[in-house]
Amino acid sequence: MKIRKVLVTGSSGFIGFHLCTRLLADGWEVLGVDAMTDYYDVRLKERRQEILMQNAGFRCLNDRIETQGLLKEAMEKFRPDAVIHLAAQAGVRHSIENPESYVEANLIGTFRLLEAIRAFPPAHCLMASTSSVYGANTAMPFTETQKTDTPMSFYAATKKANEAMAHSYAHLYGLPVTMFRFFTVYGPWGRPDMAPFKFTKAILEDRPIDIYNHGDMTRDFTYVTDLADSIVRLIEAVPMRPVAAADVPVGDSLSTVAPFRVVNIGNSKSVRLIDFIAAIETATGRLAIRNYLDMQPGDVPATWADASLLHRLTGDRPQTSVQNGVALFVQWYRDYFGV
Repeated sequence: MKIRKVLVTGSSGFIGFHLCTRLLADGWEVLGVDAMTDYYDVRLKERRQEILMQNAGFRCLNDRIETQGLLKEAMEKFRPDAVIHLAAQAGVRHSIENPESYVEANLIGTFRLLEAIRAFPPAHCLMASTSSVYGANTAMPFTETQKTDTPMSFYAATKKANEAMAHSYAHLYGLPVTMFRFFTVYGPWGRPDMAPFKFTKAILEDRPIDIYNHGDMTRDFTYVTDLADSIVRLIEAVPMRPVAAADVPVGDSLSTVAPFRVVNIGNSKSVRLIDFIAAIETATGRLAIRNYLDMQPGDVPATWADASLLHRLTGDRPQTSVQNGVALFVQWYRDYFGV
């Protein structure tokens, strides 16, 4: 079997690390690109990268994706069969405090990537979006064919822009692109700025946890290795430009004018935030000290994915329960930090 090659941006990030681990296990040759920014503790990123570097099939460029010429040169030299674009400035609340960093990484960086794949086209480019693009929509579960015209944060707005940018390149240059929308990803090696990590840390340290909207929130929690599995399966689901609009199947987000598709990756379950916290309490053996607060600016009260398109394209969908996923995360947290 011929070893295939894939370029992954954001390879030392939370999702990127798990994705690269899965790709390497499947025999792919992986070129990672990661800026190792200090948005959160760089030591966590460095440790992820150290683990990946133990595999002979992994190489990495440590630089920002918005650096002029970086991605184009990498594409020319490496010539990957697939590109998976995860690198981004993440976080809803941080986008209110420092929006310029989102312009640089999410808009300019994604533009650099699109120019690189235009110059050296892979067989398939897969790019990360987010459930945050559904914004003020209230009809749930969210389907890929819903309008996404009401972003509630600048982060969501930049991801909506990424989808539009990628569609234009797919249309103009015939580049097959799949955008996947993530739904509240959690698991081992997770980001310290996200609720599962913050809640676990505070509970184990007997400190209060902040619960927004007075706990009246639901999320579609997606375990990270389920997500990585879905992305790998989507590599083979290359979108093709339809001959006519009537050729697009009902419920498919395939563009009528481009080889472009949007796919939800979620657990297809709406879980109350209070129940997620209860799962952490069970896994840690401790009760949380709860500090109920009003809703934060830019946040949304609920997310819930319809993952039927993902299932139709790949034959599978995320299935890890919150109870099992949280237990695995808490075990990793205790092992990693020795608590």
